[in-house]
Amino acid sequence: MIETVTDQNFKEMSAQGLVLVDFWATWCGPCRMQAPVIEKLADEYDDVHFLKMDVDANPETPNQFGIRAIPTLLLKKDDQVVETLVGYQSETQLKNIIEKHS
Repeated sequence: MIETVTDQNFKEMSAQGLVLVDFWATWCGPCRMQAPVIEKLADEYDDVHFLKMDVDANPETPNQFGIRAIPTLLLKKDDQVVETLVGYQSETQLKNIIEKHS
């Protein structure tokens, strides 16, 4: 399951365990390509929390993390960023990164 987060609830939603955050926008072509990959992984990994944040509607959080391009994926473990990935990522690339930090 992928949950949508906002600037208001991001800190609370991304604080525990392994969390993959997808920073995206509706107008972004690569973001639309990334979405089905993340949806597939969300079905496979019950122990990873998957979050999506629309950067246009929620500018504060992306700014805090210095996000300048989308899609950007952050992998957080116990509230610490352990990976930052910019641009489209394949299913294999994401699985390798998730398993590296699981």
